Amino acid sequence: MNPTTPNASAHPKRILLVEDDDALANVYLQRLQAENFDVRRVANGEDALASALNYKPDLVVLDVMMPKVSGFDVLDILRNTPETANLKIVMLTALSQESDKERANSLGVDDYLVKSQVVIADVIERIKYHLGM
Repeated sequence: MNPTTPNASAHPKRILLVEDDDALANVYLQRLQAENFDVRRVANGEDALASALNYKPDLVVLDVMMPKVSGFDVLDILRNTPETANLKIVMLTALSQESDKERANSLGVDDYLVKSQVVIADVIERIKYHLGM
């Protein structure tokens, strides 16, 4: 045991931010890092799937409308992959239709937040809630 790191097991929680909008992603990245999260950002569903396996995040903030693979497909694949089946997944999307929310719920999302209905503080609060913080 290293005396200079009394609580080495308390590593920062890892957040995988999946967002194709650079400006929005940067705002979230800065805020999450300010909250002492270890954040990795990817811009499409394909990279999200690879990062979920090699980065092993504690929680994924997932956009729905993205190039290559949609957030719904990413959610479905993560839920059906043993290594990622229990990941906490919060969808953050522009899609406000009830049918989209129902689809996300049927695929096993932990939370569904509509971008136009939340501010960043709400999103941080929901992330902390799902991480038990």
